[in-house]
Amino acid sequence: MTPRTRPGAAALAAVLLATATACAGADHSPEHPAQPAAQSRGPHRATPPAAAPFTLVASGDVLPHDSIIRQAAVDAGGSGYDFSPMFESVKPVVSGADLAICHMETVYGEEGGPFTGYPDFTSPPQVAAGLKETGYDSCSTASNHSLDDGADGLRRTLDALDEAGVRHAGSARSAAEASRTTLLKAGRATVAQLAYTYDTNGHPLPEGQPWAVNTIDEQRIVKDARAARRAGADVVVVSIHWGTEWENEPDEDQLALGRALTASRTGNRPDIDLILGTHAHVPQAYEKVNGTWIVYGMGDQIAGRMVNYSGDLDRRGNEGTLARFTFTPPAAPGRRWEVTKAEFVPQYFDTSRGRVVDLSAAVKDGEEQYAEIRDAIRDVVLDRGAARDGLVMAP
Repeated sequence: MTPRTRPGAAALAAVLLATATACAGADHSPEHPAQPAAQSRGPHRATPPAAAPFTLVASGDVLPHDSIIRQAAVDAGGSGYDFSPMFESVKPVVSGADLAICHMETVYGEEGGPFTGYPDFTSPPQVAAGLKETGYDSCSTASNHSLDDGADGLRRTLDALDEAGVRHAGSARSAAEASRTTLLKAGRATVAQLAYTYDTNGHPLPEGQPWAVNTIDEQRIVKDARAARRAGADVVVVSIHWGTEWENEPDEDQLALGRALTASRTGNRPDIDLILGTHAHVPQAYEKVNGTWIVYGMGDQIAGRMVNYSGDLDRRGNEGTLARFTFTPPAAPGRRWEVTKAEFVPQYFDTSRGRVVDLSAAVKDGEEQYAEIRDAIRDVVLDRGAARDGLVMAP
């Protein structure tokens, strides 16, 4: 294949200086809203159960190139498309979390096709069912490909995710939907997911729909995060499509925006509790900034063979990580939920097998051919000193 997009740093700098027209992340009411404390038969209410720690898992770009679509057709036995076998290796990690978040980079086509890969993607809507089967609860849908098929593609994507039971944030079908916060349940905690992209590859927002896709604007993100707190969020997660493609190092715009967002506070706690980055197509570092974890880039989770800007096949385009964070309830009212365990799972999409590979598990099982890839990902992830703040590679 050929490279997908131009580097995003210049575009990101431009949108940071502009006033974004997009509104807060897409939302529906929580699938399992908090229930009132049970009423006892006596004169007193029962004491509600105490909050408990929860685990959150997140992963990078789901990017179905033509070869991925063909593999899904093979896995479906020649009748439709089945994407769930591709995720089988990482399903235990994803489904084992209290809350699992993915990044759906592309939009879906009509049932039955036609479907396309690069440069303007329209993917089979069966991707959504594959994500649900793997254990994902929600996906960010704000990316530079969100408008590859205009408003219709955006609508089809959100409709298919709804049908599969996968929540979403970052794009919307109506102004009302765009104005609401995506609230998710993780054990007894309420987690808000917000999502934004640096650009839409020059595709204009649909006429009369300035709210269709959230674009990056620092002040808007902080405003949305504070609104999420008022809506009841214990933890606020920002999914952000940013950075420069093919660069393992986060660029200056990522670093500056990350510092600004993690420094924003209201009262005794930060406005944002976790930042999850996508877009670069290669793994990038994890770093704790102002007491808050930033994953600058999780790399691609699913993608075909990737060609870099030099025109060379580049294995890094199939490398990525699953981020796993354990959040513990605050020690006192008004304080933040603290990350008490930070982990990453190195993964690789093996295009020869058409499968995501959990590299730690594979090497442990004797597949030594993956050891070099695992170690390369580890070195990138820890490059900004995250090990000193407790980040570990999951066994």
